[in-house]
Amino acid sequence: MRKIAIPVIDGKLSAHFGHAPHFYFYHAENDKVVKEQMETPPPHEFGVIPNWLAENNVTDLITGGIGPKAVEILNQNNINVFTGAPANEPAKVVGDFLSGTLKTTANMCNHDAEDHEHNCEH
Repeated sequence: MRKIAIPVIDGKLSAHFGHAPHFYFYHAENDKVVKEQMETPPPHEFGVIPNWLAENNVTDLITGGIGPKAVEILNQNNINVFTGAPANEPAKVVGDFLSGTLKTTANMCNHDAEDHEHNCEH
């Protein structure tokens, strides 16, 4: 079974992973969603949300933009990260992902590693 996480703001995929007030979790078997749940992540602090996703047994993350350290933590926890996804409703995003038609682009967020400044497109 796969557990896919999507950060959501205002009912759509969030352009910035760490600032999403909610995450939708989709449990999928045989490329079909069998369960959906919405969760509130812990406060945005360095490394907290990636570790929270790992603790929740997430296998895949689909987001607009995310910092390189968060990707590193997620990858270390065997979570696949897909960046540059469009800001659509999460059900459409996960449907497109499971059908193999999700269009992703470059990571929409650049983080300055030294001072953790965020330069994100929204």
